[in-house]
Amino acid sequence: MTTLPIGPIMIDVAGHELDALDREKIAHPNTGGLIIFARNYDNPQQVKALVNSIRAARGGDILIAVDQEGGRVQRFQNGFTRLPAMAVFEQQPELVEDAGWLMAAEVLSVGVDFSFAPVLDVDCGISQIIGNRSFSQDPQRAAELSSNFRKGMKSAGMAATGKHFPGHGSVALDSHLTLPEDDRDLETIRSHDLLPFKRLIEEGLEAIMPAHVVYPQLDRLPAGFSRFWIQTILRGELKFDGAIFSDDLSMEGAAIAGDFLERARLADEAGCDMLLVCNNPKAAEQVLDGMRFSPSSDRQRRLRAMLGQPQFDTHTLFSSERWQNLSNKITSLCA
Repeated sequence: MTTLPIGPIMIDVAGHELDALDREKIAHPNTGGLIIFARNYDNPQQVKALVNSIRAARGGDILIAVDQEGGRVQRFQNGFTRLPAMAVFEQQPELVEDAGWLMAAEVLSVGVDFSFAPVLDVDCGISQIIGNRSFSQDPQRAAELSSNFRKGMKSAGMAATGKHFPGHGSVALDSHLTLPEDDRDLETIRSHDLLPFKRLIEEGLEAIMPAHVVYPQLDRLPAGFSRFWIQTILRGELKFDGAIFSDDLSMEGAAIAGDFLERARLADEAGCDMLLVCNNPKAAEQVLDGMRFSPSSDRQRRLRAMLGQPQFDTHTLFSSERWQNLSNKITSLCA
């Protein structure tokens, strides 16, 4: 039997189990990924069963992802270690690599390939949505801490996704709800926000997610739809050759690009390898059925590099001395 390649669209599902329509969409040739949200999660055993059913419905490889950053953004909680916001590690830098390993090992143990982490945004003290999700307000410090967090992820068998390129920390507004504008010039962004991205790219970062932010001095389109940001700066100047995941095309920050098919078309043409269409089932169906993608060996290579390499099943991991010691240490940082 011929197995399907990894398609260019990431979707989601509504509940703890799949229904017939979920299975049909997962088996669509354009599907390549599925992101799991808190609404899909009850406990490690349940989500492992959900992951197994997703893979069975695909009939080929599929990337299964989650947002498991820590702090305000942690979809798997019951039965998992409670992770602190990343800003905590500025005061506890000796634990940041262990935290990356712990997060990744837990997520991989239930069959999920990767978390969209780490956040590489440099906090500037004004962002409603970034804030303490950032490792630091100092670009060099943010680069160092996120680099060590990624080392921990990699040692557990998980590829990393740096977000939100070229930086979401200098705008006050939340791109889930509106379209922020950052009026700084390229040199300012290059010498500040791009430093963590540059360092991790040089170290082999596997994936990047662009921001739904407009930088009007440089392009009228948000970064995730911008050939300037994706082709000229990210691929050209920074020599990034990993996967590029659009941020969710259902966010208000993406609405400037038009209807969902137009958003998908623009993100694809700008150079995104995988397009996220979440929390809007009808929009996901429109994009799955309406988009036509050219076969790309580069896209397949980049996306296949995101497949997880788990080292432990849940029982083995959660009964290990290393996990128990680190889980207690990391949880104590949440107080």
